[in-house]
Amino acid sequence: MSALPGSIARFDPFGPDSRPLRYLLLDIFTDTPLEGNQLAVFTDAGALGAAEMRAIAVELKLSETVFLLAPEQGGDARARIFTPAAEMPFAGHPVLGCAAVLAEALGRERVVVETGAGPIEVSFGPPSGRARSGEMSQPIPTWGPFAAEAQTLAALGVGRSELPVVEYRNGPRHVMVALADEESVAALEPDMQALARAAGENCVSCFAGAAGSFKTRMFAPALGVAEDPATGSAAGPLAVHCVLHGLSGFGQQIEIRQGIEIGRPSLLRARVEGSADRIDAVRVGGDALILARGELLLG
Repeated sequence: MSALPGSIARFDPFGPDSRPLRYLLLDIFTDTPLEGNQLAVFTDAGALGAAEMRAIAVELKLSETVFLLAPEQGGDARARIFTPAAEMPFAGHPVLGCAAVLAEALGRERVVVETGAGPIEVSFGPPSGRARSGEMSQPIPTWGPFAAEAQTLAALGVGRSELPVVEYRNGPRHVMVALADEESVAALEPDMQALARAAGENCVSCFAGAAGSFKTRMFAPALGVAEDPATGSAAGPLAVHCVLHGLSGFGQQIEIRQGIEIGRPSLLRARVEGSADRIDAVRVGGDALILARGELLLG
């Protein structure tokens, strides 16, 4: 087989005088390339406005895209997080991913990411191959009844939830729907238009499991995410939901499997610290893998 001409292999469409925006592509909540939840991290986004950030997120069509800026509250960097449809104050896999980038760049095992929901501390263990395992301290969620339960269950094609349907808020809004078994979770075929109308900008997590192991699928069509491969911001509320309803205990780490149905298997870990009187901390962790680097030319 003949090789490509050298002019093609060395082709540079930007040219020597261009100033492209550099970004990294990561796979989050996995240690295997091309699995987990994809994330783009723009490492120097100070020249971009919100409209440009959102347009880039639409262009890349990932669940979320992160833009790193100079810190304002004593952290290591400030992160703005965009889905294709909206800016998010906080999201789990973007925070873990950009924290992994910061930890590598700074040569540290602990970094602080400033988000719209406040500073988030992320700690990492030693690298394992190309992947790094990290754990974040998430905002402790508030929660309450979900008004659109009936419409949301109908859009999911589900007759009932095995536990109360509760809305949690830790920046994003997460609705927890418990199904009878993992097979029921795998078989879901939501009406996405009806779900967007019923749930609005809530992220709807359907889950099942026991003994510290849970399977979940998350749908957020109104945010431009039909189904998410791995939802770090939902993992904390799911752990709280499980503790409050007796499916796990305080201090017990649970494993959450997600993304299999869309070809992006992911593994998240979560635990709730505290007691029946007070939740002291919500911690969510998993692996992050830097997969590729790229450049974007806007001018």
